[in-house]
Amino acid sequence: MKATNLSLEIAPSITKVASKQTYYTILFLVDRGRVADAYRTYAYFRWVDDALDAESGSSAERSVFVRRQMSLLENCYRGESARDATIEEKMLIELVQSDTEKNSGLQTYLRNMMAVMAFDAKRRGRMISQSELNDYSRWLASAVTEAMHYFIGHCCYSPQNEARYLAVTAAHITHMLRDTVDDIQAGYFNIPREVLDANHISPQDVGSEAYRAWVRSRVQLARTYFKAGREYLNQVENPRCRLAGLAYTARFECVLDSIEQDGYLLRAAYPERKELSAIVRASGSILPSLFIHRGTQSLLEPVPVHQRSSR
Repeated sequence: MKATNLSLEIAPSITKVASKQTYYTILFLVDRGRVADAYRTYAYFRWVDDALDAESGSSAERSVFVRRQMSLLENCYRGESARDATIEEKMLIELVQSDTEKNSGLQTYLRNMMAVMAFDAKRRGRMISQSELNDYSRWLASAVTEAMHYFIGHCCYSPQNEARYLAVTAAHITHMLRDTVDDIQAGYFNIPREVLDANHISPQDVGSEAYRAWVRSRVQLARTYFKAGREYLNQVENPRCRLAGLAYTARFECVLDSIEQDGYLLRAAYPERKELSAIVRASGSILPSLFIHRGTQSLLEPVPVHQRSSR
C-alpha cells in the first residue's frame, strides 16, 4: 500500500480518537478538496505532542525528536527528499508537497505549530517568563487561526487585522488555566515566573490568594478577547468558517464559567459540557451570529495580543 493511501487511513482515525469535535468539524465544515490534508495536520501534531508528553522519554530524547521534526519541515520546504521517514512523518511530507501557495495559511500553521512543539519540549520542568508566554500564545493563535481560514472558506473574505487572532488567544488562555493542575504533575508550569517571584509563591500554590488573583485577571482577559474575537468572526464571509470559530469559542467559554463559579480556584479536571442545557446555551449564542453580515462595523477597537498556551 502506498504511503499516501496509508496516511489517508490513519490520519482520520488518529483525529477521531484524540478529538471527536475536531474530527466532525473537519468532516462537515472543511472545504471538500482539503479534508484529507486537514486530518493530516491534526494527526501529525497530535502524534508529535504525544511523543513529547511520553513519560518514558528523557529531556535529551525529546530535544532530538523535535529537532528532527523541525529539520524535516525545513528540508521539505526546500524541496529536499526525506529518508527513513515514519508513516507519521510522511503525513508532514505530503502536507508540504500539497502546499502550492506562496506564504499560505498551511505554511503559517506548520511553522508556528512546530515552534509551539519546540517550546514545549524545552519548557518541561522549568519556569517560563511572561515574554516566553507571549510568544507561545502568539505562535499558537497564528497557527490555529490561519489553519481555520486555509481549510474552511479559503477563497472567502476575512478581515486582516489584529482582532483576527483574539478568539484563539482567549482559548489558549483558557486552555492553560483548565490544564494547570494536570500540567503541574507533568512538569509544565503555566504561570509566569514574574508572578511567582513577585508574590513569593510556587507553581503548586494554586489555592493561594495571589494565584487566584492571577487566575481572575486571566479569565477577565480571556473574556475581553473572546468578545472581540466574536466581533471579528461576525465579519468573516464564509458561514462554515464562522460556525467553526464560534463553536470553538463557546466550548472554552464554558470552562471560564466553571472557573468563575469556583472562585478562581483551579480544579484538577473540567469535564466536557455535554448536557442539554450547555448545548442549547452554546447554540443560542452561535446561530444568530451566522446571519450577521460581514460588513457589520465592529464596536470594539482591536485588542493587542499579549498571552496564550497550547497544551
